[in-house]
Amino acid sequence: MTNMTTTKKELIDRIATDTKQKRATVKKLVQAFLDTVIDELGKGNRLELRDFGVFEIKERAPRTAQNPKTLERVSVPAKKTVKFKVGRLMKATVGEPEEGGASAKSTSKPDARREPTKPSGRTPPRRAT
Repeated sequence: MTNMTTTKKELIDRIATDTKQKRATVKKLVQAFLDTVIDELGKGNRLELRDFGVFEIKERAPRTAQNPKTLERVSVPAKKTVKFKVGRLMKATVGEPEEGGASAKSTSKPDARREPTKPSGRTPPRRAT
């Protein structure tokens, strides 16, 4: 299955055709909608679009990471990120992996029986090539 990218322009053209509205009108409406979504998230508000999904801001804690090339430890500061939780209609249309599946990341809850792994501070052995 080949994934294709649909651009904002293509969406605007499709909506204009489906609604028999002028492309310029649809373009203004779509841009106003996107700007409003950005403004609301910028204010820290949760944005719930029934059956589509929920956008919310989450704070990522500061952490220490490692540069894989130099193995140097680097400090990664806390930051805000946007989380999207899939809504009922989108889940039914697009499909979502079963709980515990390999690709169920953002909406699955961590297994309470497993303890989180901690970095050991040493590098793993290299494989022979």
